[in-house]
Parts: sequence; C-alpha cells; structure tokens
Amino acid sequence: MPDKVFVPPLKIQGIKTKLVPLIKQNIAMDKDSVWYEPFMGSGVVGFNIEPERAVFADTNPHIIDFYNRIKDGTINPSSVRAFLENEGKLLEQKGEEYYYYVRDRFNEEHDPLDFLFLNRSCFNGMIRYNRSGDFNVPYGHKPQRFAKAYITKIVNQVAHVSELLLNHSWSFVCQSFERTIAMATEGDFVYCDPPYLGRHTDYYDSWNEKSEKALRVALNSSKAKFMVSTWDHNEYRTNDYIQALWSDCNKITQNHYYHVGANEANRKPVVEALLMNYKASGFLNSVADNNTRRVNDEQ
Repeated sequence: MPDKVFVPPLKIQGIKTKLVPLIKQNIAMDKDSVWYEPFMGSGVVGFNIEPERAVFADTNPHIIDFYNRIKDGTINPSSVRAFLENEGKLLEQKGEEYYYYVRDRFNEEHDPLDFLFLNRSCFNGMIRYNRSGDFNVPYGHKPQRFAKAYITKIVNQVAHVSELLLNHSWSFVCQSFERTIAMATEGDFVYCDPPYLGRHTDYYDSWNEKSEKALRVALNSSKAKFMVSTWDHNEYRTNDYIQALWSDCNKITQNHYYHVGANEANRKPVVEALLMNYKASGFLNSVADNNTRRVNDEQ
C-alpha cells in the first residue's frame, strides 16, 4: 500500500497532493541535504517528504506568517478549534455578510487565523489578491461550512504540522525564489513548484515569461540538484517553454486531473511534468524525447 499523503491545513489551487508519491520516488538527497522550496504554496510536498532540514519560502507573507505562528505556538490545535467554532457559528447565522466582514478584517489586520477561515470558506478554495495586496476571493456560499467534523479535520492537520516542526529543523521565510535558490549549496536539493506559465493567472506576484527565464537562470547558477514541477500538455496545447527553456533536463510525466469550478463535468486532464538536472529512479527521458513514458493517475 502506498504511504498516505498528508494534506496540510492551507489549501492552494494546483496543490500537488496526487503527485507527492512520484516526487518522493525521484528526489535526490540524503540525510545531510537541506531541502529548499522556493514556492512553498500549501507545503504539501515538503511536509510529506519530511526532510531533516528545510527552508520553505514564498512571496506570499500570509502563508509564511501562518506557518511561523504554528512554529512558535501562537497557533495550535486548541486555538484553531476555538476560533473556527466561534467564527463558523457566526458564518452560519449571518452567511455572506459575515464572510465579507472577516475578509475586510483580514485585509486590515492580517490575522493568520482569519486567513485560514477565508481559505476554507471562500469560493473554490482560491487564494487571490488585487493590486493593492488585498484578498479578494468571493464567498463560497456554504454557510454551514464549519461543521464539527470539518473543524476536527483542520485541527488534526494543524496538529500534524506542529508535530513535524517539533521533530525537524525547518524555517519559513518570505523572500524571492532567486534568494532562496542562492542559499542552496552542493549536496542540497531544490524543489520548485512555480505558477504554471500559460495556465495560472492569479498569484500573489505575477508570473510571466520573464519570471520563468529568471527561474531557469537561478537554477543554472546553483550547484544543488533540482526538480521543477510544471505542466507538459493537455488535450488542447503543449507547454512550449519546456523545450525552449528546459531542454537539457530529464523529464517524468504523469496524468493528472483538475476540477475547474464547482461542476464535476469540468474535470479536465492535464499531463504534469517533473524536470530534473539529474537521473532519477523513475521513467526518465530527455525533454527532446517525444516518447516519454507516462505514469497514469486517474484516481
């Protein structure tokens, strides 16, 4: 039986939950390596790899603040339960009006528990900001969102992160991917899950062709081994940037499905790619090889 994949308390669109087993099988690091994750997002990959030492980074300060508050004990399972029980009752009573009240409160005060509340009650679990840096995702229209079982699930997720932090040397920093990659040395490992160029339109910072090229330059300058998650193709088009920017990398692909919107009919397949500057144990081909073997994931 495959290892169970731990799902973290913050949900991010594009979360790599179903890709974790493939990533875990093909990383190249030992007990002395430091894990660097310049695009932390939900943290699902690093939290499941469980490296002894790690630097989790993101340009979104609210994600970093949330996990630092778990690390210093300000946020703990008890505080999360009490907060969500109270706020959940108010959401159930007042609905949309209360959601937008909390959203305004968060944009003013930046409380990490408000961030968790919004992340779990907004539309489709999105994290999106306007040009002023304000969270602007609309209400998900689920006034009974924080049922007892759902709160317990989130509390257990926070408890698991708390336990991981007690047993590992991990840090969470808000900084650019260039700075994070520059910290890695020979023998370390860099896992990158950048916004997908040509697919993601919303991120805390914008992501464009210039950003993708800068990532390639930063990784080329590093002596560490690296793995980059990106999309390879779907039924409509191919990611031309793989050939243009990452042609010297080895590639593993896996079928993946995304739910776009609330309708089950919008279940869209995409082939994900892992790009590496080393030879791993999986199904490896160079990017130039059009016969790359794929691993199916249709669960």
